[in-house]
Amino acid sequence: MTDINFYTATELAEAIRECRISCIEALEAHLAQIAHHNPRLNAVVTLDEERARHRAREADEAITRGELWGPLHGLPMTLKDGHSTAGMKTTSGYVPLADYVPEEDGTVAARLKAAGAIIIGKTNVSILLGDIQSDNPIFGRTNNPWDVSRTSGGSSGGAAAALATGMTPLEIGSDLAGSIRIPSHFCGVYGLKTTEHRVSMHGHIPDLPNEPRSHRHMWSIGPMARNVADLALAYRIISGPDGYDPDVPPVPVEASRGVPTARPYTSLRIAWAPTFPGAPVMGAIRHTLHDLASELDRLGARVEERLPDINFGELARTRVVLSRAVRLAFRPEEDEPPVTLTDYFTTLYRRDAFIDILERFFSEWDVLLCPVAMTTAFTHRPTDTPIEVDGEEANYWRVIGHCAPFNFTGHPSIVIPIGSDAKGLPIGVQIVGKRWGEEGLLEVAALIAEVAGPFRKPPGL
Repeated sequence: MTDINFYTATELAEAIRECRISCIEALEAHLAQIAHHNPRLNAVVTLDEERARHRAREADEAITRGELWGPLHGLPMTLKDGHSTAGMKTTSGYVPLADYVPEEDGTVAARLKAAGAIIIGKTNVSILLGDIQSDNPIFGRTNNPWDVSRTSGGSSGGAAAALATGMTPLEIGSDLAGSIRIPSHFCGVYGLKTTEHRVSMHGHIPDLPNEPRSHRHMWSIGPMARNVADLALAYRIISGPDGYDPDVPPVPVEASRGVPTARPYTSLRIAWAPTFPGAPVMGAIRHTLHDLASELDRLGARVEERLPDINFGELARTRVVLSRAVRLAFRPEEDEPPVTLTDYFTTLYRRDAFIDILERFFSEWDVLLCPVAMTTAFTHRPTDTPIEVDGEEANYWRVIGHCAPFNFTGHPSIVIPIGSDAKGLPIGVQIVGKRWGEEGLLEVAALIAEVAGPFRKPPGL
């Protein structure tokens, strides 16, 4: 059945439960898709076909006995190569970990397996998840399925490319400054950056094995998929306390209200912005966002061009201090001015003020719609090489300028595809909501996705 590769995870899991598709059939379809498309893209960098086939046969036998392992029973999927997987290589693109095979699963892998998923391999990343392109000296670079001369983004670029081409129905990314959202935007898929500390970081690398945790701020883990319902499904599986990561609140995740929802468009309060003050952005992205806002307004939502009362320049400078404090604490040999303990706590104090402003903003507005990045997928290039935005060169790292503020404040954000530029490259929108408000954010994203239209396959698929 040729459509298996583009079933949503929800559809495929249901088909397996109802015995319309066997687990081994689903697995073989995805392995064949990887064999056909991966040589051109280099999205999947590690495969464990033998163990996957053994597990798929066990899953089929379990269904025959009337046993169901969980909501993802028998679902084949890949996992970003920053999540520890027992018995499967986990490198995070870092040469000292080129042959590292964890003895136990991190929380993300463990919860997916407990829900019945079969992890068939790992997807490519940047070195220690630290770049906006997925390229490393172990596995090389990942290409964008819409145009192989362009990047798929980073650091979850392998995950996004694999999703877009039907090599996997579901993925779990991680995001320090856009690493879920930028690849989703570049490849035309869906991604959820959860609230900071909503999902356990146990077993997530770049925190190296058997070393102190360095990333206690700004990191988030979240699902990537081909529709909003799959984001919601995976979010509920991986989120919440696990007994390993004490930063995750020991309280249950909010009960599901269901996605999609019957909530009317007239109930929505939507703020939107074509960009942030001083931040460049392609005209095509501005126009596509404007068109989306206009259509939501036509459907009866309250829609206004509005930003929170934040000095985005000051926020960016404060975020850099926090990033440097973390980085220099664990890599003091770097040639940068020191950051004092006073600097660190002052930065957290300022961060609290930014969080407060945004939380008050989201008491008036359900969501903020804004760009994901200043451009669509750009051509492969060395890190730090300027990027062209409508004929003008911009600093390489300004690509993260629309995402990083919400890592700094810890707010959740969903990316969905909403159109394309003149070259046919995908354009996504970033939908930001209040902290700890993922369920409501998913509901609003589902309604916006109905307006934007379904996932589109890249050319040649």
